[in-house]
Amino acid sequence: MLDIETADRPSVDHDELVGFVTKIFTGRGVPADRAVVAARALVYGDAAGLGSHGLANLTRLYLPLFDARRVAPAADLTVLSDRGPAAVIDAERTLGLWTASAVLDDAAERAARYGVGVCFVRNATHFGCAGFHTRAQALQGRIALLSSNCGGQRIARPPGGRYAMLGTNPLSIAAPAGAADPFVLDMSTTAVPTGKIRVAARRGEPIPEGWLVDAAGSPVTDPAALDRGDGFPVWLGGRPATGAYKGYGLALLVEVLSALVSGAGLGPDAAAFTGSGGPTGRDDDIGYFAMIIDPVALRGDSAVAPAAEAMFAALRECAPIDPDEPVGYPGLREAERVRASLAEGIALDSALWAEVLALARAEGVDAPAGALR
Repeated sequence: MLDIETADRPSVDHDELVGFVTKIFTGRGVPADRAVVAARALVYGDAAGLGSHGLANLTRLYLPLFDARRVAPAADLTVLSDRGPAAVIDAERTLGLWTASAVLDDAAERAARYGVGVCFVRNATHFGCAGFHTRAQALQGRIALLSSNCGGQRIARPPGGRYAMLGTNPLSIAAPAGAADPFVLDMSTTAVPTGKIRVAARRGEPIPEGWLVDAAGSPVTDPAALDRGDGFPVWLGGRPATGAYKGYGLALLVEVLSALVSGAGLGPDAAAFTGSGGPTGRDDDIGYFAMIIDPVALRGDSAVAPAAEAMFAALRECAPIDPDEPVGYPGLREAERVRASLAEGIALDSALWAEVLALARAEGVDAPAGALR
């Protein structure tokens, strides 16, 4: 996420903000127990410093899904195929902020019996920060993997290709690290997630070269090009000569595991071959891959816990090149920010705070109290 100043920004209590979002979701028909999980998932983005996947998406992404009836708020998940350790599930267009945690919980129950549990999910919706869902499992001693394709939404082109055929296809893996904060890798398969580009667009700020390219493959620094349809996300690895096949290959891995197996909507499709090669489709019928490994159930002993603690401790003990930049691992910075947010509140920029106040009035709910910091 782009660095932002915190002066003169409202600071909102974490739980109060979760309560506010919960009321918004229940007002749209989401059952209360699901709404709390969904609200925590959304607020986690802001609490962890990942604002591109936080509260800003409430009015930009999630509420429009309700308004367009692309979410079924109270539908039940349907198990289409149950093979014991693995299942294919129809999410029935439930709210992805809740669904992802629910299917990981299902996979965890299977892993408790078999050591490994896997759920392949179709007909799902956007799940927010993948790391929120996997981290919750790691805190319970499990290893979690979660990935999602983007349904039929196509905004990224294969290396050397003329047509957009894939989405950003995010994935996350989380694992316990003993008494330390868990390892949580949460990434898009493009150089940056689209939410980060849209943050810059909302602020009227240019983006660095290496995030978007135009139809000819030249760098684009105008973030608005993404939603205009003339800016295409760059794969993790950058240009083909520097490893774009890595991000592209990971995106295809996500497409296979999340959508091909489950029967969800696929990005790569002849429907992409229209016009000048710009974006096509939309993110309906998203597919998930949700996998839990229960080391204790699988191995029959608890030796993995001290081994994991020692492994991640060794990384942190590695002497840094710069004493002010200690060695860590993915998940540490976000965990530190979450602790600070719980203690001090979550700082919202003035534009987002104005959105919160306007939404509270529109939805007829009390706005969370904010204090300038």
